[in-house]
Amino acid sequence: MKRYTMLLLTAFTLVLLVAAGNVYLAGYADQTEQTKPLKTITAYTTLPAEHAALLAAEYEKTSRVRVNFVPLTAADLLQRLRKEAAAPQADLVVADSCVLRQAAGKGELIPYVSEQTDSVPEDFKDADGVWTGLWYDPIVFCVNRDYLLSLPRIPQTWPELAGYPGVRIGITDFLAADASANLYLSMVAQYGEPTALQLFRTMHPKVVQYAKYLSTPVRMAGMGEVDVSIAVQSETLRYIGDGYPLRIIYPADGTAYMLTGVGLLKDEAHGAAARNFVEWLLGDEAQLALQKNNFFFVPTNPATLAYKTFAGKNIILFDHPQQFTAAERHQLLDGWVKNIRLK
Repeated sequence: MKRYTMLLLTAFTLVLLVAAGNVYLAGYADQTEQTKPLKTITAYTTLPAEHAALLAAEYEKTSRVRVNFVPLTAADLLQRLRKEAAAPQADLVVADSCVLRQAAGKGELIPYVSEQTDSVPEDFKDADGVWTGLWYDPIVFCVNRDYLLSLPRIPQTWPELAGYPGVRIGITDFLAADASANLYLSMVAQYGEPTALQLFRTMHPKVVQYAKYLSTPVRMAGMGEVDVSIAVQSETLRYIGDGYPLRIIYPADGTAYMLTGVGLLKDEAHGAAARNFVEWLLGDEAQLALQKNNFFFVPTNPATLAYKTFAGKNIILFDHPQQFTAAERHQLLDGWVKNIRLK
């Protein structure tokens, strides 16, 4: 009996030692995983710094891959791609679609097609798959709710808003922000310069302020300082979330938008980590990270839950504007300044 008891104690002790060893090894493996150097990918970007930082932080938490975003202006980014064309120093580009179109035109991006990119509508991506849109931010009519209740009819189109009697309008100066300049350039591309100038000439006497920031017209509408602001949807949703009495009206005749997309710079042999990041950007996790921080954009991927639950996903958008050269862009905006802004 004593011998049997000793055998049981010995066996039990061995089991405990094996279990302890396994726990130690598992802990060591986990510690090794946590302390080993992170894989790093580099992305040139025109994203605002706060957007890039939160996307990088969220992706690193879930994937153990560090995304080194290098913020650049559109001009600097394109110049860097030209200099590094033979040997790119970054893995991918996350930027405004106008930048991506120019880079694609010079052969600086490589094709990438997947089930995720294939789900994105043709209007939001390159026909040859060298870049894909991720999300967009449309221009909307941001209306004070109290003012809206006082109206016999609601202006639904650009000409209706421009000609509406007694309305006070807020808008960001076309020279102050790319999204605002894009509105005017989109109008020119859609209707021609004479029609675009006439629209904003009609609107000009009703404009209370040409603001310097995209958020200012939204705040003014929320405070009742203007009746209607021409604003980006993302800022409008942010202020609505903060309790401001605002309502969004989507122009029935279409509107401009800023499209953010992604393109790869390196070939299949070196770009696996970059391709995984592209897939993540096209999914719900990236949108959730943005929305948790009060950045609300319309996803381009209709397969995502974020897209299916977004109220404004059926907005009518202008055809994407033609690619104006820097000289043409300057000339068109200069024409608006001379003929309208300073009148």
